Amino acid sequence: MADLILKPNLAQADDVYADLLAAHEGLSKEDSDALNARLILILANHIGDRAVLRAALDAARTAAPAG
Repeated sequence: MADLILKPNLAQADDVYADLLAAHEGLSKEDSDALNARLILILANHIGDRAVLRAALDAARTAAPAG
């Protein structure tokens, strides 16, 4: 399994979060979901390593609330 960095590792995290919110501003739920899907695929392509992506999927799934 690939080693993921799961501790805070993002420079200017608040600014990045603000950019993410701004990208969704004014979008419908459907368009916001589509933006998220495109962003995930772009970042997955940038990572380019299936093992890393699989580890990230597993980590996200584990952290997801039940329901």
